[in-house]
Amino acid sequence: MGRAAETALTGTRDTGTAPGTPRPRRRLLADLTPLRESPAFRRLWSGQALANIGQQFAFTAIGLQVYALTGSSFAVGLVGVCGLLPLVLLGLYGGAVVDAHDRRTVAVVSGLGLWTVSLVTALQSWLGMRSVLLLYVLVAAQAAAFAVNNPARSTIMSVLVRRELLPTANALSMLSFQLGWAIGPILGAWTASAYGFRSAYTVDAITYLAALTGMWRLPRLPPQGEPRRAGLRSVLEGLRFLGTRPNVRMTFLVDLTAMVLAQPRALFPAIGALVLGGGKTTAGALASAIAVGAVLASLLSGPLGRVRRQGVAVLLCVAGWGAAIAGFGLICLIAAPEHLPGPGASGTAAVSWLLVPAVIALALSGMADAVSSVFRNTILQAATPDSLRGRLQGVFIVVVAGGPRLGDLVAGTGGKLFGEPLAALAGGLACVLAVVALARRQPRFARYDAAHPQP
Repeated sequence: MGRAAETALTGTRDTGTAPGTPRPRRRLLADLTPLRESPAFRRLWSGQALANIGQQFAFTAIGLQVYALTGSSFAVGLVGVCGLLPLVLLGLYGGAVVDAHDRRTVAVVSGLGLWTVSLVTALQSWLGMRSVLLLYVLVAAQAAAFAVNNPARSTIMSVLVRRELLPTANALSMLSFQLGWAIGPILGAWTASAYGFRSAYTVDAITYLAALTGMWRLPRLPPQGEPRRAGLRSVLEGLRFLGTRPNVRMTFLVDLTAMVLAQPRALFPAIGALVLGGGKTTAGALASAIAVGAVLASLLSGPLGRVRRQGVAVLLCVAGWGAAIAGFGLICLIAAPEHLPGPGASGTAAVSWLLVPAVIALALSGMADAVSSVFRNTILQAATPDSLRGRLQGVFIVVVAGGPRLGDLVAGTGGKLFGEPLAALAGGLACVLAVVALARRQPRFARYDAAHPQP
């Protein structure tokens, strides 16, 4: 990042330093201070990091199994839709539950629900069941438990670290999440291809025990102040608060723009099979590429703690996501099926050389998304009182997890109607245009200053 760009984001000027005065240390790599200062945060982070890898084994295997059973990108897109309704309903209500009860208890109970779903998913595969409907039901159950567990963990994190370390802690959390996305899909796709879908599901069930252990060892974390009873009134109170906080609301809108219009993951199985070649392995590599970029951004997240113009950073990153996805679609459009190399020894079409630039484009999108996520979460945590954090985190998880599921349907439908490459290209361009429109409609967001957070 150049000095002018850094000055624009940090809101500071280089006015020089008096002779003999030491300059503040400029950190490039990720700051590990939250892990050193808070043993509870360290246990929560490390357990979830391992569990994220296993969860991506299962998520990748479900998409590949649905495509193997149906041969339809639209059917793969429906995987995300099946989790959307329980995610929305329980995400909103789950946030109210977090604000009303001990947050450790909520995290552990909902975590047990997630583990149960993982066990059942593995069991149905070991029994040789080939029901797409059952897979859809399990996805919905997993989304329901996740909708309660994630707000609880996010709210817990804001209590375990100092406020000035929130951007750093969020960057570390993004690193653990994206490590799962970087390693899980490609290893999950290889495992499913080499040893069957049941092996990938079993890895998920085993690794989630690490997350349960991290949550179990947390101290009691009752909500601050007088807790409100969970219910419709409590949910509506959180939504009314959001309606009066334009900067917090804007973080949700720009993320929805990116995830609904330009989420390409439902296209990966078909692109691997029909466009770039390589089948399941290529589909896993494409999914991992986004996460590899996000991991790289997280590892180099040291400068993020100095950024004050966080609204500007979010807008630039979301537009960057859209541009990178459009570039990925253009590359796939060039790799027309008639130019795909012939079958290799395995009977699967050989991999096109255009896989390399396709992976680079997706990695760039992952870098942009990781930085955007750090600042969106930081704005939400800094500008929301503790008594409402659970409910706002509930809305947050509805957006960040529900948006991609709706995006799966949009991408899957576009892939079926217009072809997967064109669907990715159009979605990326639509995302960029939508971000520009939102920035013009809400200019205050670009002026958001982290030193003086205004919701």
